[in-house]
Amino acid sequence: MLTPFHLAYNVTDLSAARSFYGETLGCKEGRSTETWVDFSFFGHQISLHLGQPFQTQSTGKVGDHMVPMPHLGVVLRMEDWQKLARRLEASDVEFVINPTVRFAGEPGEQATMFFYDPSGNPIEIKGFSDMDAVFAS
Repeated sequence: MLTPFHLAYNVTDLSAARSFYGETLGCKEGRSTETWVDFSFFGHQISLHLGQPFQTQSTGKVGDHMVPMPHLGVVLRMEDWQKLARRLEASDVEFVINPTVRFAGEPGEQATMFFYDPSGNPIEIKGFSDMDAVFAS
């Protein structure tokens, strides 16, 4: 069993962050003050603090796409990924990379989707049918 990671990063608006992470993504809110809020990000702890978000550039070449770097994300079982993809599409989330499968038929075949939170922080959500293939080469 994996242990949860902790990641703290900046957002520009806690109310917008609460709406996006809590309502749109379905993450459970934890502790908070007037300057930060914690969420269970699919079982991992993220702490969103008021401040200037990290700088990103689309410099990560993955397949045919240039993806925002750095970015954060999570790997989900395929059925959970599909549910979340439908939820985000129904919420009219604007995707950097629409929900899609890449590396089809290869080791590490995965579903992916990229989008930004309201503060411009890039997020990638991956889905695997075979969780043992996450580190396949």
